[in-house]
Amino acid sequence: MLTVALLASALCACRPTIEKKVEEPKPALELVESPMPLFADDLDRASLMQAVERTFGYLERLPDETPFDYGDRRFTAREVRESHALFLSLLREKTSPDDLAAAVKRHFLVFKANGKASSGEVFFTGYFEPLYPADTQPGSVFAHPIYRRPNDLLRIDLEAFHPKFKGQSIVTRIEGKRVVPYYSRAEIESRDPLAGKGLEIAWLQDPVDVAFLQIQGSGRLRLPDGRELPVGYAEANGRPYRAIGGYMIEKGYLTREEMSMQRIRNYLREHPEKVREVLDANPSYVFFRPLPDGPYGNIGVHLTPGRSLAADAALFPKGALAFISCSKPKAGSETAGLEWEPFSRFMVIQDTGGAIKGPGRADIFWGNGPYAELAAGHLRHPGEFYVIIKKP
Repeated sequence: MLTVALLASALCACRPTIEKKVEEPKPALELVESPMPLFADDLDRASLMQAVERTFGYLERLPDETPFDYGDRRFTAREVRESHALFLSLLREKTSPDDLAAAVKRHFLVFKANGKASSGEVFFTGYFEPLYPADTQPGSVFAHPIYRRPNDLLRIDLEAFHPKFKGQSIVTRIEGKRVVPYYSRAEIESRDPLAGKGLEIAWLQDPVDVAFLQIQGSGRLRLPDGRELPVGYAEANGRPYRAIGGYMIEKGYLTREEMSMQRIRNYLREHPEKVREVLDANPSYVFFRPLPDGPYGNIGVHLTPGRSLAADAALFPKGALAFISCSKPKAGSETAGLEWEPFSRFMVIQDTGGAIKGPGRADIFWGNGPYAELAAGHLRHPGEFYVIIKKP
């Protein structure tokens, strides 16, 4: 997921990243009584119903007493399912937008994300499902592979060794009798340790396409016979994520004001000698798996364009009903003269991402196509982020 913010790592590059939940839910969300958001929604109701219905696929897999933390309040999976069922019934009543907003205020508790400590704002970015030409056989045109999860990649749950490591894990491999960090992006690209193991799903034309597919976490590959092969996130190498946009700003290749996914691609197309340097600045590397259909979020349900939201899974309840307000590009806007307009809508937290950390970050899934690419590539705006759950 694309962000121009540089992500700081507390760990040295010489040892594996410990994936750690360092924050509790309480500071991320706070119950609000007033002022309430207006709960105005700019999208069709059918897409919202679809997103909520899909979330039941996740919630119904959980035992009734599975805990969900909304700020300093705890609810069970059974209570979350009941909340979603009530929200769906309100949507199906075909009430007016004003009546729906009034019903939400009457029947639901509303929690607001506290946002960044410095400003209290939530910073929104976007992601989408890209479509890239590819082939299932390598050649002179298609020469840059994407890989399945390697068999030698191990994720070790550290809580098994001591309770103080609860919520922490490392991604490693075994080298002789040593446990070592998994290969970095630069090592995978320069040393080719995965070649010849039958891990390749497909080959793409451009290493930048591979990197952007990894940033988005899922996409579609258009094969020479016209078929499309959906692929999605399977695992990462455990190395800390560093945004290549932030690296390019740091090096003076682009300015913060002009930064976008499209501008990164244009710069690398014009400066092919910089491609490997820029891509290797991000040591994180994503492995994929073929999918039967479109992209899935971290709760294992099919994402809904414009309705699926990614947030920090350590701070925000998975599958929660959400409401956001932010800005989006006006339909028909061109990149050169992009115009923005305010919007608000209900969403569902169905995903997370390597760059989506802390109470002040959220990522909107825009779907696929030209508008989705435009919005995902340029959205870097502050906004408001709420989650709701039925009153006890």
